[in-house]
Amino acid sequence: MRLRRRRGKRRLRAGQYFARGVAFLVFIAIVGTVRSLFALNALSEARSELIDQLGPTALAANDISIALLDQETGLRGYVLSGQQSFLEPFRMGRTNADAAIERLEAQLRFDSVQRFRPEIDEISAAARDWELNFADPTVAAASSNPGGPRSIAQVEAGKARFDRFRESVRRLNVRLGPARADARAELRDNARVVTFWVIFTGVVILLSLALVARTLRKQVVNPLQTLAGRVREVSRGDYEREVTSDGAAEVAELAEDVEAMRARIVAELAALQAAESDLRRSNQELEQFAYVASHDLQEPLRKVASFCQLLQQRYGGELDARADQYIGFAVDGAQRMQDLINDLLAFSRVGRMEQPHVAVDCAALVERVRADLGRVIDESGAEIVVDGELPTVMGDATLLRVVFQNLIGNAIKFRSEAPPHAELSAVREGECWKFRIADNGIGIDAEYAERIFVIFQRLHPRSQYEGTGIGLAMCRKIVEYHGGRMWLDTDLPAGEGSTFYFTLPAEPDTERR
Repeated sequence: MRLRRRRGKRRLRAGQYFARGVAFLVFIAIVGTVRSLFALNALSEARSELIDQLGPTALAANDISIALLDQETGLRGYVLSGQQSFLEPFRMGRTNADAAIERLEAQLRFDSVQRFRPEIDEISAAARDWELNFADPTVAAASSNPGGPRSIAQVEAGKARFDRFRESVRRLNVRLGPARADARAELRDNARVVTFWVIFTGVVILLSLALVARTLRKQVVNPLQTLAGRVREVSRGDYEREVTSDGAAEVAELAEDVEAMRARIVAELAALQAAESDLRRSNQELEQFAYVASHDLQEPLRKVASFCQLLQQRYGGELDARADQYIGFAVDGAQRMQDLINDLLAFSRVGRMEQPHVAVDCAALVERVRADLGRVIDESGAEIVVDGELPTVMGDATLLRVVFQNLIGNAIKFRSEAPPHAELSAVREGECWKFRIADNGIGIDAEYAERIFVIFQRLHPRSQYEGTGIGLAMCRKIVEYHGGRMWLDTDLPAGEGSTFYFTLPAEPDTERR
């Protein structure tokens, strides 16, 4: 009968705990990754604006200032000295200024630099104005009239144009300063955001792992340990202890299944104890029956047999042949009844009157059996051969003697036309000895391999072979009582003898003999 599961609060399964923990970790990882990606993108844009856009713009403006200053210095030297060597810095400054102006104007392709277009255009215009309207005419005049005087108006006009250029560069640098500071601040802010989300995500993941580990320990590991302890207590014999457990649904269901199994074991144990009590009572009744059979039944049976024998002795030949036949039947029936009762009593005593097992020398035991069957062996011309040495086993010598005596006696009783021949041998197999007893008698069909070990089962009429049909059943019971087993070799063809095998426990700490 399947026990109903207890109803209580709904429990989550271990897989659900795991799935929820993983889902939360994935959510945190996705949020942290997305936010970090946005911050990294902003960081990259701020870096690009600062390093690739605003920085080169300021540098180009400064390069223009340096180039024009080189031109102004070379121009002044040439005008004052008239030496052509001073024109070299002037020309180099013109080349550098053109390149710097080109770089500065190229920066206008960036959106962040577009807001400085007026200042950049003013720088380019002021530089070109100074070069075209003052520097070039001054060089031309100095070349045509070396050392000639220059008017104050020309000098003042050139200075004004140069100051206008410097002012335009200064205004650009003034406006670039805050923009570059803002870009650096944006760069720092986004770097802090990236750092925060990396640290935050890592901390949350570590805390989540700790929470998952704590939850699994609380819901799975600890309940399993508790359940295992209770199961061990039940396995040690404390069947009254109820097996319960909290935790995940799988653990609770396992505890309920174990509890159902414990309940079934308790119920079956109670039934087994009741059956044991019935068996004990039945054994007592059997013992009482055995006592009655061995005493109360034997006495009237002996009296019937005795008086029948007296009738046969005193009136044998005085009555008619039919009366003598009837008296003979009565005597024979009484004797067979006594034999059956004695054999039944002997069969019932096997294992009931337990004797301590001792070391039994099977070789000496077979010699005693050979002596017991000496008259039958001599009359039949039987040959009993022991192949090799027989071992020493642990058992009851009296009972084992019955086994050898029955098997050797059967080899002589159920003989064929040839003189009886029985061969005994034994081999070691693990902790047991395997015995083999083979004969050349009439043999046993394989279909009767189990029937011959049933009590009172006969394969031949009583008139053909004497006996009660209990011998092989007695042998198997004795062997099984010793912890072995006994069987017939069914591979032999019918009519070519019989071979019996049985096993017995070896003497402790002995090798093959």
